[in-house]
Amino acid sequence: MFFGSDIGIDLGTATVLVYVKGYGIVLKEPSVVAIDKNTKSVLAVGEEARRMLGRTPGNIVAIRPLRDGVISDYDITEKMLKYFINKSVGKKFFLRPKIAVCVPSKVTGVEKRAVEDATREVGAREVYIIEEPIAAAIGAGVDISKASGNMVVDIGGGTCDVAVISLGGTVVSDSVKMAGDRFDEAIVKYMRFEHKLLVGERTAEQIKMTIGTAYPREEDVCMDVKGRDLLAGLPKTITVSSGEIMEALKECTSVITDAIKDVLEQTPPELSADISDKGIMLTGGGSMIYGLDKLITKETGIKAFYGAEDPVSCVAIGTGKYIEFMSDKKPKKKRWRLW
Repeated sequence: MFFGSDIGIDLGTATVLVYVKGYGIVLKEPSVVAIDKNTKSVLAVGEEARRMLGRTPGNIVAIRPLRDGVISDYDITEKMLKYFINKSVGKKFFLRPKIAVCVPSKVTGVEKRAVEDATREVGAREVYIIEEPIAAAIGAGVDISKASGNMVVDIGGGTCDVAVISLGGTVVSDSVKMAGDRFDEAIVKYMRFEHKLLVGERTAEQIKMTIGTAYPREEDVCMDVKGRDLLAGLPKTITVSSGEIMEALKECTSVITDAIKDVLEQTPPELSADISDKGIMLTGGGSMIYGLDKLITKETGIKAFYGAEDPVSCVAIGTGKYIEFMSDKKPKKKRWRLW
């Protein structure tokens, strides 16, 4: 346990990552909570709760307290945060930690305050709020303090954040509620209408990760998908190709490429020249779908690339480095000697 350590939290719609100063990422779990509807008590959090999605009896429900990058259930989010922090740094703090939490770039003041209040309630001494694209850039090792333009596209579970960063701040940004969760919903919808097969959220996610694609593959890949036949009402297995999933995700990927184009249109010409030279950096778990970098390159004419070996951890690492920077920046108190 890391008593009294300052921590950074990537409070994602799909996954929560905790970064502890001096130790790196110490926790990575799904942002899912299982509760008993009768007693309102929390039964499981994280990976254990995720296994319950779609498999619970009537009195137990597995929910995601964060939707589209913001808090949808304040009380459950607070309990989830407390569980993850206790698991990361111990139940008893010798010193209350300083905590940095990242939020989408277009979050409202009310939504930002909700995140801040929930973090203070779990025992934070100080709370820092940082925008996800800035955290992602820091996590990827980009020096954002220079007078040079960097474009970051962070695609998580709930939102896609597009931002142009220069001199440590955001010059132009946009945030659309189109990311990993919407990809899953699009696959569920496609399977229902095209194959008359009802599949669950976890099955859709597995399809996305296995054969999901945003750009034509050289060779089509297939997988067997199990679900319930909507006509017969019985279990059924069908074979689905990556080309079909690309068609299912076409509308989703169009929203993302349109958001990138809109931000590029609003970018000052000098920064546009920098972005043209450096390219568009992709981060976040949602960006890892096959061919998304190729699609963005084709649509914008600017090379898109992945900013880190592990795009999922990029924001959490950046959040942690930010709080380390803020800690070092503060002047240390002088200690007076009496002799």
